[in-house]
Amino acid sequence: MATDIESAAATAPEIPSGNKDASSSSSHGGPIDTEKLGRSRPSIFANGWVEAGFCISVLGSVMMGEFLISGFSVLLPVLIEDTGIDPSQRTWPITVFSLVTGSLLLPFGRLVDMFGGYPIYLGGLSWLTLWAMVGGFSRTLPMVLASRALQGVGAAAFLPAGTTLLGTTYRPGPRKNTIFSLYGGCAPLGFFSGIIVAGLTGEFLYWGWFFWIASMLLAFLCLMTFFCVPPEWKRGDWSLMDWWGCLTSICSLSLLTYAITDASHVEGRWASPQIIVTFILGLIALAAFIYVEGWVSDYPLLPLDLFSIKHIGPIFLVLFMACGCFGIYLFYASFYIQTVLGVPPLLAALWFSPMAAGGIIIALIGGLTLHRFPGTILLLLAGTGFVICSLLFALIPENPNYWRWVFPAMVCTTIGIDISFNVSSIFITTNVPKHQQGLAGACINGLVYLGISFFLGWADFAVISRSSGGLGESYKVAFWFAVGCGAGVILLVLGFIRIGKAKSDFTVDEKAQQRETGRESEQARQETGIMT
Repeated sequence: MATDIESAAATAPEIPSGNKDASSSSSHGGPIDTEKLGRSRPSIFANGWVEAGFCISVLGSVMMGEFLISGFSVLLPVLIEDTGIDPSQRTWPITVFSLVTGSLLLPFGRLVDMFGGYPIYLGGLSWLTLWAMVGGFSRTLPMVLASRALQGVGAAAFLPAGTTLLGTTYRPGPRKNTIFSLYGGCAPLGFFSGIIVAGLTGEFLYWGWFFWIASMLLAFLCLMTFFCVPPEWKRGDWSLMDWWGCLTSICSLSLLTYAITDASHVEGRWASPQIIVTFILGLIALAAFIYVEGWVSDYPLLPLDLFSIKHIGPIFLVLFMACGCFGIYLFYASFYIQTVLGVPPLLAALWFSPMAAGGIIIALIGGLTLHRFPGTILLLLAGTGFVICSLLFALIPENPNYWRWVFPAMVCTTIGIDISFNVSSIFITTNVPKHQQGLAGACINGLVYLGISFFLGWADFAVISRSSGGLGESYKVAFWFAVGCGAGVILLVLGFIRIGKAKSDFTVDEKAQQRETGRESEQARQETGIMT
């Protein structure tokens, strides 16, 4: 790993040391104004139109990931009725996409670091385009499961690659803050769009059109990628792949996620042999993964030195819990609105519209504020948003006024997830060197998917355990659980996280070269003094 860091520092732009100001002098004698660079269009883009196409492609990809998750949940009842799939088998078609995506993010993150973001990103989008098209022709449960699983493979490829493309293209500063804020804001917009399109296709068209529309949108993103994303490739060395790490990570994440999410849906629940065995095997695989990463692999998928970055461990936990709270709220708010309050599906989708609009508004505001306020304060605001949105549904009356209860909850959950995702992703990508940006993207997206699955599984277990109190009251158990998750975010931030403003600065690689140049200059001065 030390060799990788040294090589990264050797290829970084030459920045002299000894200057702590926002600007310094380049090796060519001109000043380096990091504030100006942090606001300017990256030189890799020929013009603003190319940059716009780049952003449409990468931001659109995260929208499509959410589109296929939320829309399929709405579409599933229509699909089951049309294909004759047993309704008791509805769990796996919903979860298999997220399960495969979350399990494969680390291996694909390594591939991104080996071969570059462009080929993995374009390959993942193209793969998802193909299997989204196939999904529209699925007529049996095995075909539905296969198409959904293979769609998850595509998402696992382009998500860390897309984060890498953003992290390596934009340097620290307001422009990066704006783009990452938009990237985070596109997730709820994609989620809302999936619900709307699935509702319309399920009610007025053949349900397969949901997948075919998705494949057309993905094909457009592939074209934008081909023409607007800089085609940077690396000559990857397959000897750098941590095969044992891939095997143990995939097994551990798959087994543990299955056990936690499926425990509430099998006879005997956690006392069921299949859940007990699966969970124990998952723990064994997790222990094996930790052992391989720490003591066996020369090039680990998840190097332990990543956690030497100050505050990154607590940031990981905050993002994990924040996404868990968000997943619980989305899932149970949707069910509560439709089943307990009796709101029709399309109207229920409109009730979620503040999340989509709020995501874009917060994204635009984020570009103006992330470099003005400390990250610690913003994360506390995000945690407060999670507590309020969950508390409103935990206390909601039988016949609530939308504007008093549901609307503020939607606004607060948008504040929670957008700010926590934006601050966390900007902090992680800014503090990781260029040769580990694929790892950063895998960690960010992995925490999103795994956080949702992990906490939603425990919330589901809590809800079923309290089912005797009626449907509405049992759902409120999940909201109280989400309140606890939001409070956990606040406590973690108060106790362990002290991060500043996301302002313009040198990159990690530039700082590494500053230190190396300083050491060389000091050594040269010492040698000159000895000679004289």
